[in-house]
Amino acid sequence: MTDTDTTSTAGQGTDVLTRLEQEGEIAADYLEGLLDIADLDGDIDMDVEGDRAAVSIVTEGGGRDLQKLVGRDGEVLEALQELTRLAVHRETGERSRLMLDIAGHRARKREKLTALAQKAVEEAREAGEPVKLQPMTPFERKVVHDAVAAAGLRSESEGEEPRRRVVVLP
Repeated sequence: MTDTDTTSTAGQGTDVLTRLEQEGEIAADYLEGLLDIADLDGDIDMDVEGDRAAVSIVTEGGGRDLQKLVGRDGEVLEALQELTRLAVHRETGERSRLMLDIAGHRARKREKLTALAQKAVEEAREAGEPVKLQPMTPFERKVVHDAVAAAGLRSESEGEEPRRRVVVLP
């Protein structure tokens, strides 16, 4: 926001930030309870990234135990994210777009997807034709769309879940 924004707009921004921080706190409490039940060690970091709360479970030393909470290809992580969103919804009555990361899994995935997007952008520019990527989850598609836009090209999603994919346009 700029200095010329009205007070009411600034207040709305503060309200959104407060709501997202509240979502993070509710999620952290829920996840701490889950870690206790599962007898796993982990610290919970909360942040606000853009227009959503971001919560991470981290440990010193890489967190091999936390890999159980990530699962194969992040399947358990996706399920835990949905459960955490439901816990937030139960408390607030509002739909949550909270993002959960465990042991840096999403951060590493984001790096790989950004590199994939850059490669697809180069290929689309060189060939002058659309480049279709493999089917992806909504999180993966969002990362690729953002990276393509940052590179100055357009992209769109096509197909139906679970076979929905990104197409990078020249």
